[in-house]
Amino acid sequence: MMCAINKKDIPFTVDHVGSFLRSERLKTARKDYFNEEITKKELRNIEDKEIEKLIENEKKVGLHGITDGEFRRGFWHLDFLEHLNGVEGYVPEGGYNQQFHGQAAPSYNIRVTDRISFNENHPFLEDFIFLKEKVGDDKNTIAKASVPSPNMILRQELLANDGTTKIYEIYPDLKDIYHDLAQTYKDVIKAYYEKGCRYLQFDDTNWAFLADADKRKALQEQGIDPKNIARICTEIINEALEEKPKDLTLTTHICRGNHASSWLFSGGYEPIAEELFATNYDGFFLEYDSDRAGDFSPLRYWNNKNSKIVLGLVTSKFPELESKEEIKKRIKEATEYVPLENLSISPQCGFASTEEGNRLTEQEQWEKIKLLQEVAANVWK
Repeated sequence: MMCAINKKDIPFTVDHVGSFLRSERLKTARKDYFNEEITKKELRNIEDKEIEKLIENEKKVGLHGITDGEFRRGFWHLDFLEHLNGVEGYVPEGGYNQQFHGQAAPSYNIRVTDRISFNENHPFLEDFIFLKEKVGDDKNTIAKASVPSPNMILRQELLANDGTTKIYEIYPDLKDIYHDLAQTYKDVIKAYYEKGCRYLQFDDTNWAFLADADKRKALQEQGIDPKNIARICTEIINEALEEKPKDLTLTTHICRGNHASSWLFSGGYEPIAEELFATNYDGFFLEYDSDRAGDFSPLRYWNNKNSKIVLGLVTSKFPELESKEEIKKRIKEATEYVPLENLSISPQCGFASTEEGNRLTEQEQWEKIKLLQEVAANVWK
């Protein structure tokens, strides 16, 4: 595959996490499908048309990494994970097992039922093929895919479970699940690459979970050392990335929870920075839109000069536009730890990590991207 975009340019100076607000037409279609008023094929046709419109809008605001907005998903992570071998989606009696500060998430989750491996017929691969075809041969754009990190399964089954997990029956030696997660994601990377993907992202709220003081305390009370878990997460990621092709850019996004403009976790990156920046990613999308994210000092652990730090300085949760001068000031502060050529900017998270979406309009969403473009044009000259 030939690509006019140079790998060193990714993540782009102005980039984004992946999800965008669903149109009313798409929301209605998904409800109609759920109520068995339209077929799966009819729903997919509508999704196709709405994704094509989204692609044009992404290009119009000057984005280079083009996603499908996660328009075919209900959740940013569960839809992908439940299609792995050994994992199933289900409706838990007690509801979603993480409590958002704001509106509660829909009652749905995943659980491990057998040894975990990649499903070579995973439906997300077909979704990427469609995206890549519709992005086309425009030399200024590239199709970007995002999937949840393997650490999301680790967190669900070992760190945030409700006491009903069967993981210890399936994996009496936990080293086996660590290996299976890494191998599964080696296969994820290979499968996407073979479909022509050259820009892939692992989304991960587990690092924010491990950085939250309350969650760390709760883990310690269970006899779990958060620092040791962070090291295990690093090892899983790096094993998964061992065979990553050189012309594939693989980034990660660290999120503190994003559903209907609400959030899950608080705390800066300090408790997990050493382990996080020991992972061999090409880029790190970091939330920096509020005091909950802490300061830039944990960036001192960043030492991979071939990677980029993407500063999420603009919130995707609310419509109010940030001050350009304040954004520029914060970029300058970050250069105390990371050179400007290794920095990028983006919204702090997606605009719709769940299909409901955050509390702003589609137009306000695009105004956020335009704001970033205006700042970048002034800072990276």
